[in-house]
Amino acid sequence: MSTATKDPKTRGKAPAGEKIADWADGRVGLYSLAKANMRKIFPDHWSFLLGEICLYSFIILILTGVYLTMFFVPSMAEVEYHGSYVPMQGVMMTEAYASTLDISFDVRGGLLVRQIHHWAALIFVVGIMFHMMRVFFTGSFRKPREINWLFGWTLFILAVFTGLTGYSLPDDLLSGTGIRFMEGAILSMPVVGTYIQMFLFGGEFPGHDIIPRFFVIHVLLLPGIMLGLVAAHLILIIYHKHTHFAGPGRTNDNVVGMPFLPIYMAKAGGFFFLVFGVIAAIAATATINPVWVLGPYRPDQVSTNAQPDWYLGFSEGLVRMMPGWEWVIPGGYTLNFGLMIPLAVFPGVLVLIGLYPFFESWLTRDNREHHIAQRPRNAPTRTGLGVAWLVAYGVALVAGGNDVWAVNFNLSINAITWVCRIGFFVFPVVAFVITRRICLGLQRRDREKVLHGRETGVIKRLPHGEFVEVHEPLPREALYTLTAHDQDRPAELGPETDENGVRRKVSPLERLRVKISRGYFGEQAQIPKPTSEEYREITSGHGHH
Repeated sequence: MSTATKDPKTRGKAPAGEKIADWADGRVGLYSLAKANMRKIFPDHWSFLLGEICLYSFIILILTGVYLTMFFVPSMAEVEYHGSYVPMQGVMMTEAYASTLDISFDVRGGLLVRQIHHWAALIFVVGIMFHMMRVFFTGSFRKPREINWLFGWTLFILAVFTGLTGYSLPDDLLSGTGIRFMEGAILSMPVVGTYIQMFLFGGEFPGHDIIPRFFVIHVLLLPGIMLGLVAAHLILIIYHKHTHFAGPGRTNDNVVGMPFLPIYMAKAGGFFFLVFGVIAAIAATATINPVWVLGPYRPDQVSTNAQPDWYLGFSEGLVRMMPGWEWVIPGGYTLNFGLMIPLAVFPGVLVLIGLYPFFESWLTRDNREHHIAQRPRNAPTRTGLGVAWLVAYGVALVAGGNDVWAVNFNLSINAITWVCRIGFFVFPVVAFVITRRICLGLQRRDREKVLHGRETGVIKRLPHGEFVEVHEPLPREALYTLTAHDQDRPAELGPETDENGVRRKVSPLERLRVKISRGYFGEQAQIPKPTSEEYREITSGHGHH
């Protein structure tokens, strides 16, 4: 009931909370907003928790980051350390490194909060990657969720660069080595490389501005953009509703699940504290990035085992796999292909990932809305491509730590490098072929289960002496789940001439689309799902035991 219709005599006796709610409703329409959104239905599936892990890790990062910002000094000014860590006393270091030691040894709870922050950052990126994999393999990026895919993809890229800038802030020997590698990669860029380097570092390496600038980027710029993207991402999820997997009663026109209040909210709140507790337990028991062991950064020193975090290992591996090719063009200008090509491949792969939903939409010409998530087996080519990319990423990650592999397993670093160079092109193709064949095999098994039922293990002898295994028909629910998916048909060029006998002009792009479509949805790319006529013929007794 609106506040305007309430009796003035009873209005003043309302509880304080109701008064505040009435006041807010009169200005922002709180009641109508709550009525429209608080009872929204959310599907329930364990894979949806991956997105929640990302959200909760981001919240933990903000909370712990605010605490750390109060004690961190983003300055490259040289000071002599006189803190609690005795081995470093009297050593000259930057204020950034000294304040990191103070946080670790002198600030109450500083080391725990710092480790929670670092572990939460790693889990945040891991969660985004696995969440994107879930969306990709189930086809949840299809219309109308292409924009939300771009939001998540942008969040992943920003999370990587936020991790890079945050990892470099302590100015220890390991992070400084990583910054030096980044500076070399920037300088390899033709024409603009030196300008970008001077703008970013404020002079010759290491300069005096890189830590303060990274601090602003890490604390203000990137988190602000990410906060806006997270809000937009959640708004679109609420607007489009969540995808759900095929099952009885689940269609493209409804959502089957639990209401936001009170059930989903209670579960989400409990899961937040569970995630926070697990991250805190990991941070309290597993040391990460012990900067006091490495010492402050010195340009004339290089830390051993200098490896980037796993999410940047792909770029490091591309550089280590690439031969050191150089061209000296007229004028004495050197083109370093050993860095230029990896720098082109790394963002190129990211762009392909971001644009994939639009590629598949162009390929299928499907303008329908899709709210049913696909089983990966029902999209064999897409699933094979996803696994191939993961294998390529894994090969590059191994190449990024080729020296560590060589030392710990007593192997030749050159042999590892050459295996990775060859495997980067061979292993993804093999993985694609194997994955697609596995998906086709699973599709064939689903078809047999629908038509012939489940094997019971009971052997029956027929009157004429033949032994057969008795099959039990599947329940209606299982039949629906196995047959509810759509199967796209390969595109066709159509007749060569139109109705007037004039030869039709077909663009090369359309011919390419048809060719790719046949590879995606042709006879060799998917097993036709059983039709109702086939099911009735089998179950009527002809050929069914």
